[in-house]
Amino acid sequence: MERSASEKIRLGIFVVLGTALLVVAAYLIGNRQNMFGSTFTIHAVFNNVNGLQQGNNVRYAGINIGTVKRIQMINDTTIVVSMVLQEQIIEHIKTDAITTIGSDGLVGSMIVNIVPGNGKASQVSSGDTIVSYSRIGAEDMLSTLNKTGENAALLTADLLQVTEALKQGRGTLGRLLNDTLMASNLEQTIQNLRIASSNANTTLKQVNKFIEGESFKNSVAGVLLTDTISGNRLKKTLINLETSSNEIVSVTRQLDSLVTDISEGEGTLNYLATDTILVKNLDATIINLKEGTARFNENMEAMKSSFLTRGYFKKQEKEARKAAKKSKQ
Repeated sequence: MERSASEKIRLGIFVVLGTALLVVAAYLIGNRQNMFGSTFTIHAVFNNVNGLQQGNNVRYAGINIGTVKRIQMINDTTIVVSMVLQEQIIEHIKTDAITTIGSDGLVGSMIVNIVPGNGKASQVSSGDTIVSYSRIGAEDMLSTLNKTGENAALLTADLLQVTEALKQGRGTLGRLLNDTLMASNLEQTIQNLRIASSNANTTLKQVNKFIEGESFKNSVAGVLLTDTISGNRLKKTLINLETSSNEIVSVTRQLDSLVTDISEGEGTLNYLATDTILVKNLDATIINLKEGTARFNENMEAMKSSFLTRGYFKKQEKEARKAAKKSKQ
């Protein structure tokens, strides 16, 4: 029985609608793989989803366990990703799990990976938000690589300039590399330093050996440093020298006074004083005495600064200052 044109039109419309419904149903089922099973929802917060789309897979330890339900942008740095997961997997996901966004292969679609934690945290519940980690995107990596390449090119250019300068003998290093005379002088200087260091070490060893040996102990310095009796004797000698020096100064003053009285008086002494030859002799004697006294005082000052006797003089000065303080009190 031949169909009418209206029946053919209705049949075509039915086929088109059925095909459209089938395509829509296949799309919905593909994007919601868990629409016919028990599920639960968890969330993760990212600052960049790197091209993640609604319906992309969610994996836990490499196993597909759900899909991305919704991607909601809160602000320019906060994006909330909601994931629908199979209910039977909830006992394996802990609250310390970490979510990351990766790609399914080199050119595959983006996926959400849930990395297990250490297993000591509590189990997640539906509606929980777990910690996320935003990896560096491909564009950021390419930008970083581009910057690294530019820096490497600049560094290579600088190295070429340094190498060229070294070849041409510019700068200290260039002269060292190209000037054989300077290199020879530097080598000789280093050799001289080594010899001087070796000689210094040898000298120090000899000094230490001399100090530790019997010859040093029997020497004047060794006796003064170790023998207390000799030290006391030297102390007494210095006291006597200082006393003698003071007495010589006093005698010299008395002689000066006596000469003055003689030159101004009369009689035999005046005659002796007016005799030019005798006066010259007496003047020479007095000058010699003064010079001897000055030299003696210089020797005493030198002994005061000597490392062997300055301790004694410092002690005498301290005692003198203490006596002066007591006399003032």
